[in-house]
Amino acid sequence: MKEKWILENKKADYRALAAAVGVSPLLVKLAVNRGYRTKEELDEYFFGTRQSLHDPALLKDADRASSLLLAAARAGQKVGIASDFDVDGIFSALILHKAVTRLGGQAQIYTPDRVAEGYGLNMRIVAQAHEDGASLLITCDNGIAAPEPIAYAEELGIATIVTDHHEVPFVQNEEGRQYVLPPARAIVNPRQADCAYPYKGLCGAGVTYKLAELLYQQAGIDAAELDELLGYAAIATVADVMDLTGENRILVRDGLNLLKRTENPGLRALMAVTGLDPGRLSAYHIGFVLGPCFNAAGRLSTVRQAFSLLFAETMEEALPLALSLKQLNDSRKEMTAAGVEQGKKRIEEQKLYRQPVMVVYLPDCHESLAGIIAGRLRETYGHPVYVIVDAETGLKGSGRSIEAYSMFENLQRCSDLLSRFGGHPMAAGLSFARENLAEFTRRINEDTGLCEEDFLPVVRIDAAAPAGYWSEETTQELDLLEPFGKGNRRPLFAEQHFALHSARVLGKNRNVLKLLAENDDGFRIDAIYYGDIEEWEEYIRAEFGETALRALYDGRPNPVDLGLAYYPSVNEYRGVRTVQIVVQHYCRIARRKA
Repeated sequence: MKEKWILENKKADYRALAAAVGVSPLLVKLAVNRGYRTKEELDEYFFGTRQSLHDPALLKDADRASSLLLAAARAGQKVGIASDFDVDGIFSALILHKAVTRLGGQAQIYTPDRVAEGYGLNMRIVAQAHEDGASLLITCDNGIAAPEPIAYAEELGIATIVTDHHEVPFVQNEEGRQYVLPPARAIVNPRQADCAYPYKGLCGAGVTYKLAELLYQQAGIDAAELDELLGYAAIATVADVMDLTGENRILVRDGLNLLKRTENPGLRALMAVTGLDPGRLSAYHIGFVLGPCFNAAGRLSTVRQAFSLLFAETMEEALPLALSLKQLNDSRKEMTAAGVEQGKKRIEEQKLYRQPVMVVYLPDCHESLAGIIAGRLRETYGHPVYVIVDAETGLKGSGRSIEAYSMFENLQRCSDLLSRFGGHPMAAGLSFARENLAEFTRRINEDTGLCEEDFLPVVRIDAAAPAGYWSEETTQELDLLEPFGKGNRRPLFAEQHFALHSARVLGKNRNVLKLLAENDDGFRIDAIYYGDIEEWEEYIRAEFGETALRALYDGRPNPVDLGLAYYPSVNEYRGVRTVQIVVQHYCRIARRKA
């Protein structure tokens, strides 16, 4: 698949800013590339602390929600927590449960059945909470699009609070956009148009963390007790693929440091069975190791399995639960791989890549995997993708988008075809009648505003840095930019020409490629590639021939010359530390004629 490499070249006085902030000019350039231009912005980006976070009372209705929760807890009333089945829902609920019980109240978590009921609050949960004697029901990571269940709860005499971070539903009429809110006593969602909270990018657990912060302030509880909850908010923020900018960046960075010494037996057990060193925990480990394990519970089993682990009181209790969760995720990986292959086959057979928005019908796919598969297909083809599967009643689907296309906005235009939908610009879920599939496919592809260039993956290069620039010191300075993730990508550097002298495939699964590369300055460095090795080999064959590939693996002279986009890292082997480059992208670049 073709890529578009772009060298970022935003103008600024890097040296003056570097002197003012106390970092290198290169580090300032990297921050400027990410939108931070003033000394104040750079200070917060590099050195921001929780003290610079916004007052939770700025969240619309947060005071009212806090008062309702405090009153219920102090009166000994039962508080129902209506959560969801993904990582954000799990940890949003965990935060609220910990906060309510810390206040002396009773709390019970309710979650929907993913297959039978789908996303969010429903009538069954409300009825169950009423039967259990709940006098207050608070949603987390859902509820903004659930007016009927909220109204039902109020009719039953249950006071309701919505905490959410999803887009507020609206109808478009002659007067413009009219937002539709559920009839709750309080709605805490920074995405409300009239919410004064400056940062709009919190995830569901970020919202509940801020509400817990306000609760602890009003109840006179030491702010240090929020540390445990901050770690949970950090997990959800990364796993829900939120932008790591502003508040999220500080919440995740500080939360990761706290998670490295977490006392939660469930988290410690899960790190143990997945082979993670708590002291080296990173956003990557949350996004690609821990988060998927918690998601697997809601996808293939019951989310209760995740809560059982998180509420475990000892390591002895937690370890078998953690192992079961890991095994469940291993099974999910196998099912996902099979689903991705089926999706690719369907796309190629039906030539769906000719449509701006791909609607891929996979009747035999487990509905809980639709979103993951849609994401993998989007990565492969560069188009927005909906994966539609058979459900107990009609069809269900999940979508993953590209930067140029807002899924939530465009689903609004098809709302008359849908029985239910919700989400973000980059991801969405939906349900509809089977007979509406063809019309949905047609309508969602009308007036998309997308062009061919929108489908090309963009590789953003931060600087054309020669490989010889990197030392252990200059490499470690990049740690100031962490945590990396959506909205705060890992810095990427490039050189146009590396002669490759040798190649070896390493690892017990033979999934690591180690190269010896030499740039035009004659500087040699080890280069590591964790991508698709077969695809890399096919590229070398196509560009340089089979003989060149064999010579490369034999360590013999060969004509292979590639441009590499990479980031530097420090490798330690048997006590010896060396700088290497980790290759992210490669291409052949024609040399300019003298």
